Amino acid sequence: MIGASIAKMYGGWNDGMTSLLIFMGVDYATGLLLAGVFHKSKKSESGALTSRACWEGLVKKGIALLIVLIGCRLDILIGTTYIRDTCVIGFCVAEALSIVENAGLMGVPIPNAITKAIEVLKQDENGEISEKPEA
Repeated sequence: MIGASIAKMYGGWNDGMTSLLIFMGVDYATGLLLAGVFHKSKKSESGALTSRACWEGLVKKGIALLIVLIGCRLDILIGTTYIRDTCVIGFCVAEALSIVENAGLMGVPIPNAITKAIEVLKQDENGEISEKPEA
């Protein structure tokens, strides 16, 4: 009943929501591996796993889900699904970028095309590379 209630709040469950939760889980897991095994996390000075960084990661993912919920409720008000879908796609892209970045920091070879695409996405309006907000 709880799951059905949550799905109803989000305007029904679809493949986009499933994908978002999978991406969030994989990103969180790769972040834990990066810090716990490789000690290369950008979230702590030593690069090691910290409970604060873990908690902050979960809170940020929770806030992302709340933003999707707000988008869904706005869609209900105007009779569309565009806002929720846009939020879901945007957060899926952000999670995918973070997963690829984590994999690269672990030493997984990342194809040049993907590396260049990430650099383009990180550029600000002045063409300078800026770090993405921590997700």
